[in-house]
Amino acid sequence: MGGYQAPVGGYSAPPAPAPSRALGAMSLAAALIAALVTPVVAGVLALQIGLAVSVDDLVNGSGDFVIAALSPVRVETLWAEIMFWLGTALGLFGVIGGIVAVARRRGRGMGIAAIVIALLGPGIFFLAVTLMYGIGNGIATDPLF
Repeated sequence: MGGYQAPVGGYSAPPAPAPSRALGAMSLAAALIAALVTPVVAGVLALQIGLAVSVDDLVNGSGDFVIAALSPVRVETLWAEIMFWLGTALGLFGVIGGIVAVARRRGRGMGIAAIVIALLGPGIFFLAVTLMYGIGNGIATDPLF
């Protein structure tokens, strides 16, 4: 009794705007660059390094690494290292940004994909560099060429 009666078909609060999915998208883009682009570039550089520097030159008889053997390909080595650190930074952003995107529901699916892809990135990078260096070294030491 008493008071005002609620209006029929009354007003309701407007629906909340959907959260932006930009964080998930940025995380996914960073993870894709880290897991696909940097390994390809570093693999091409590793092929060039393998063509110029033999494994026998890199490791001496006692098993020690001889860094001076890389001096003929120091530019390629520097760019391969830059690709490594760029992939590391982008991969970390992909993982951390993906976790935040999943937790805050800002591009949840893309965030999960970013986490998975970024975590696979280091394996892809080292596999690409190792294989391409071995292929380059095999081409350089093949007696048929």
